[in-house]
Amino acid sequence: MAVFIMVAGAFTGAQVWQETAARLSAAGSEVHAVRLTGMDAGHPVRSARVDLETHIADVVAAIDTVNASDAVRGGEIVLVGHDYGIHPALGAADRRAHRVARVVYLDCAIPQNGVPALAAVPDQALRAELAGRAERGERDGVLEPPGREEWQRWGSTAGVGEAAWERLAGLAVPQPLGTLLQPLRLTGAVAAVPATGVLCTQNGASIDLVQRLVDFDDPALAVLTEPRFTFFELPTGHWPMLSCPAELADVLLRAAAGEGHRLRAAGAGAAPPAHLRPFPLDVPELPRDRKEHVDLYLPEAHGPRPAVVFVHGGPVPAGARPSPREWPTLVGYARLAAVEGMVGVTLDHRLHDMGDYERAAADVSAAVELVRADPRVDAERVALWFFSGGGLLSAPWLAQPPAWLRCLAASYPVLAPLPNWGLADGRFHPVRALSHAGALPVVLLRAGRETPEIAATVEAFVTAAGDCPVRLELVDVPNGHHGFETLDPPEETRPALRRAMRSVVNHLTG
Repeated sequence: MAVFIMVAGAFTGAQVWQETAARLSAAGSEVHAVRLTGMDAGHPVRSARVDLETHIADVVAAIDTVNASDAVRGGEIVLVGHDYGIHPALGAADRRAHRVARVVYLDCAIPQNGVPALAAVPDQALRAELAGRAERGERDGVLEPPGREEWQRWGSTAGVGEAAWERLAGLAVPQPLGTLLQPLRLTGAVAAVPATGVLCTQNGASIDLVQRLVDFDDPALAVLTEPRFTFFELPTGHWPMLSCPAELADVLLRAAAGEGHRLRAAGAGAAPPAHLRPFPLDVPELPRDRKEHVDLYLPEAHGPRPAVVFVHGGPVPAGARPSPREWPTLVGYARLAAVEGMVGVTLDHRLHDMGDYERAAADVSAAVELVRADPRVDAERVALWFFSGGGLLSAPWLAQPPAWLRCLAASYPVLAPLPNWGLADGRFHPVRALSHAGALPVVLLRAGRETPEIAATVEAFVTAAGDCPVRLELVDVPNGHHGFETLDPPEETRPALRRAMRSVVNHLTG
């Protein structure tokens, strides 16, 4: 059986593993929950003397306590890092790669060499504040643990019972700033160690989502398709050791045995990835006119025509090829608009990470102004159509709709930030912005089989619309999934696409 060495996340200590550790021990495993320096509830350290290297040394010491001559060989160590804990765990695995059989990334990204844990802090406002303090050399002190209502800003609290939260709050400790600000240093040795990602779906991550990111063919993500990587899902929030300790223990045992889902390499599937499959409607292959980060598809009509600007979702890796404005779905929508006598527009924006919404919004605004300045476009009649994670980019337009914005449409959109997206300031929160939209027409294509987390944001939007003068039209695809144009049978999606486009055109020409 494996030896599990468990490293907890920010503000938490070894005590959070209590239930999971007990179940692993009952299954015959040896378990060590690492007590990180300064993170003991009884002896918290309020000093910058504790940094990431301090915690890496703590984990290395835990590895070294496992006697390689025991019945359990040292090479069977499974190192589990949750949240911030993956940084010291990975640093220790890099220094003891010959002793570690597997690294488990528990609902966290893969840290990179030279990047501090601060980069993984989901709350973007807090991240910016701490980065500013670091730039000013203010590395002393600690970050106080969040209050009861603030834990959600660090990840979804779904599934955590009242008793577990009371215990967590009672044992939470300040996080030494040095642990978040000091860059992680890796030699590269850990790159050979097998790894498992455990994704918590109610915190916004899933195997399907990761596969979609890989399918964008960004070379930086190709490593996830190597045979040494496996993946599991847990239908819970960011703290599975509190919300479902038994299920987590089972997953960790299976991970130690080398089980788990493996991702396929980009282009390796029998069929093209979803974003490169054909558009379900037959539309003529109209030529495009490329201007900077914008492509225009022009109708066979004289004089300035209204325009429909299609805003892709994301995040999309920066190295994705082809880029979103060339994806069949976006091109198909734009050509369909041109068939209806509108100027169809696709664009690329820089939503590559959750922290990129500001610059993506700037890219969209620049694209709209470029389109409106084109003499072939009626600058006073423009519609914006948002997709998926790009739905949050609709919020500024809902909050202050210009007179020329005649309609806003959205297909399977995210309409409120998900818990782990770190967008607490409200600028990209369409549900909240809706009350300022006036009587703006909104056409919403709703997928009946949307993921629960995204569906909840859509329903919140629909509910809010009932209390506003906004003119909401729902176009339902009852059996549709997220990205239904290329995932579901065409006979399911074609009527909805035609109806939605006809509604948008009517608002532009009426």
